[in-house]
Amino acid sequence: MHRHSYVGRKFGRERDQRKALLKGLATSLVEHGKIETTYPKAKELVRYIEKVITKAKKGTLQGRRQVIAALSTQSAAMKLVDEIVPQISGRNSGHVRVERTKLRVGDGTQMATIAFVDELKSTPVAAPVVEAVKPAPKAEKKTTTVKKVKATA
Repeated sequence: MHRHSYVGRKFGRERDQRKALLKGLATSLVEHGKIETTYPKAKELVRYIEKVITKAKKGTLQGRRQVIAALSTQSAAMKLVDEIVPQISGRNSGHVRVERTKLRVGDGTQMATIAFVDELKSTPVAAPVVEAVKPAPKAEKKTTTVKKVKATA
């Protein structure tokens, strides 16, 4: 059997699992800027994320919606559109790079690191400020005085 004209890798998964895998890898790449995975997954992720970045570079509402659909979380999509794309807008393609790293100890699989080519200036995410909640001072117990009324018969 030949493999001519078959595009994409199957990873031994069904279609919906494969789609979820790429979506999760792309989201992690956007959130962290650099991830380590197996070499074939990294090469397949390049095809996926390049298309997502191209949609994000359009800057239209439809482009934003397509990016949200392509990534797992809306916060990752907004980070890609608002923070990452303006920093890498000087390129037409080739926004990510894949570098082979080591062989995995368990099964000897070739591992790879995938990262954005341009150095991204990470903007610190403002951690939500949690103020210590002081317990409300206990109100003093009001003592009520009951007047005893003599019953007259």
